[in-house]
Amino acid sequence: MEDRVAKRWRPLLCVVWVSTLILGGCHDSHSKHEHGHEEAAKLVVSRPLRRDTEVVREFVCQIHSARNSEVRALERGYLETVKVAEGQQVKEGELMFKILPLVYQAELKRAEAEARALKVEYENTKHLTDAKVVSDTELAIAGAKLEKALADVSLAQAHLGFTELKAPFNALVDRLHLRNGSLVDEGDLLTTLSDNSQVWVYFNVPESDYLEYASSPQPEERKTVKLIMANGKLFDQSGRINAIEAEFNSETGTIAFRADFPNPTGLLRHGETGNIRMTKMVKGAVLVPQKATFEILDHHYVYIVGKDDVVTQQRIRISEEIEDLFIVADGVKEGDKIVVEGLRQTKGGEKVTYEFQEPEKAYQNLKLHAE
Repeated sequence: MEDRVAKRWRPLLCVVWVSTLILGGCHDSHSKHEHGHEEAAKLVVSRPLRRDTEVVREFVCQIHSARNSEVRALERGYLETVKVAEGQQVKEGELMFKILPLVYQAELKRAEAEARALKVEYENTKHLTDAKVVSDTELAIAGAKLEKALADVSLAQAHLGFTELKAPFNALVDRLHLRNGSLVDEGDLLTTLSDNSQVWVYFNVPESDYLEYASSPQPEERKTVKLIMANGKLFDQSGRINAIEAEFNSETGTIAFRADFPNPTGLLRHGETGNIRMTKMVKGAVLVPQKATFEILDHHYVYIVGKDDVVTQQRIRISEEIEDLFIVADGVKEGDKIVVEGLRQTKGGEKVTYEFQEPEKAYQNLKLHAE
């Protein structure tokens, strides 16, 4: 009987024993992991780094053709001829549209006939005036009538000329809104022309950046900007800031800048978007790693290690933010010792032991990581 009980419980005992080994192994492994993590989270102290630093700012932008004009009908009539196609490049003076001019041709002929009749009348009156048959007043009246008739001829010619629409400059033709045979009225949109040989790029700049830009003399390189296209690639031409609008947008607190870019290949077109990249050089900037800072109520702080190895909490003022680094305007100096690793294990007022690393080494791995 005892042998049968022992045989029945033997498999269960084996399972419990194996489970204990597994759990024990996991516990040992977890302990080793925690121990390793504690070693990785040791306190590392370094100094702020002072050097000339290039600061890059990017702003969303809208691209406009330097000349973008609507072509509208100047007279009413049927669209007789469409000489252009969508996407076609046209030259200045090239005929694009012709509106059926029958009415205007008739008006011109009538005005010319009336002008010829009044010219004959004027010449007869002048002959009689020279012969002292009629007064000079009669001649003046006949002359005025002739001038009015000639003005009517010029007006009729202008109306007839309006039925032919020619390209005002070298440009790219946009969508055609009306086709042959369409009845057009005065002011109807036919197409839009874009001169893309140069583009104007508008971007909105916050008030603080505007004041910093406008309140100091701008070297030529500060006015030079780059364009990041919508596909993330850098446009191969540099632009120049040539205009700042007169008013701020009260809703967004920004003001529009305009940078002009040459566009020799026509790659950029009206209505595209991208990002403007502006750069400036900050001389003698004091740099601290972003991961060496922490925030309390919207203020930035670092831990400074004093001569007695006691940690104090120091508020700093940040002037610029670049990748993984802050440029500090006030709060720390180049010779201060700041905690760059192990902030979570640090408290103000404590005396600490630490490893000091020169900035060249300590700043090699600046990415934030979980501690």
